[in-house]
Amino acid sequence: MNTDPISDMIVRIKNAQAVGFPAVELPYSKIKFQIAELLVKEGLIDKTEKKFKKTNKILKLFLKYDGKEPVIKGMKRLSKPGRRVYGNKKEIGFRSGQGIRIISTSQGLMNAREAKKNNLGGELICQVW
Repeated sequence: MNTDPISDMIVRIKNAQAVGFPAVELPYSKIKFQIAELLVKEGLIDKTEKKFKKTNKILKLFLKYDGKEPVIKGMKRLSKPGRRVYGNKKEIGFRSGQGIRIISTSQGLMNAREAKKNNLGGELICQVW
């Protein structure tokens, strides 16, 4: 079964938060690590670390809670392997105060706010609120 690794990451985070786990482990990849780093930078998760277990690399995300409520209220995959979604600098926005959109640009992954500031468009990876 060939699944989308970013969708898998989103589902694992949602499931871990639904039962109140303090952390979640997932298979490591560069793009998942970059997404996790953006989530840390935005204050949506506490921290992230790479772990090595024999032959596989593991990415561990330490989730953030406000009391018993998770800081991340929701996550949604926008661009999927079967249907890629792209936007120019005018189309990538997301209402401010409503969360962030993660964009894959020619200069790497960044949130929509940074992409607009740098006059960049790109593939809309996901949105988090």
